[in-house]
Amino acid sequence: MDRLVCFDLDNTLIDRDGAFRSWARWWTNRAGFGTDAADWLVAHDNGGYRPRAELFADFEQRFGAAISVDDYHRDHPTFTWADDAVLTGLAALRSAGWRLAVVTNGTVIQQTGKLTQTGIADVVDYCCISEAVGVRKPDPRIFAVAAQGAGATLGGGWMVGDHPAYDTAGGQAAGLKTIQVGSHHPEPPADHHVPSILEAFPLIR
Repeated sequence: MDRLVCFDLDNTLIDRDGAFRSWARWWTNRAGFGTDAADWLVAHDNGGYRPRAELFADFEQRFGAAISVDDYHRDHPTFTWADDAVLTGLAALRSAGWRLAVVTNGTVIQQTGKLTQTGIADVVDYCCISEAVGVRKPDPRIFAVAAQGAGATLGGGWMVGDHPAYDTAGGQAAGLKTIQVGSHHPEPPADHHVPSILEAFPLIR
């Protein structure tokens, strides 16, 4: 079977935080608030790890306006994008014989929307979303699901992501080599640490 490369989605293949910032400015401007409301959302978002219902309940208590979680899941993905160089890098790996899977924690509606909006869904072999498969990173079982879905083996494979506890630790538990993208604390240490996804592509071989 072909070898596998697993990629995290948010803040790895796409700038999730940048998209959230754009959404927050759009929503608060539409609702008639100043930039302080958008800045508050960004400051309390915790990189997307804070539960949306909790974040929006605190926003309503502070600013007096309700944000629908369902509307957020529909609207936020429309603010995401993938750089052409990222799509080209993914396509080059597939042409070189790798099987590619996105392995992402999150809801189906939110993550599917991002994968479709950015065009990433068209250039990978399988999209493994935690809500859909019933297991989350760092549980190594999610990587086994991704390998099966992509028609690949975990042996000799890679996990590329930005979060040490979920991506690096999870990939290592599944027996994958790891590349950490970005500036999160490097614990546990990955095999490689690069500033952006574009520097990760040449390391996969």
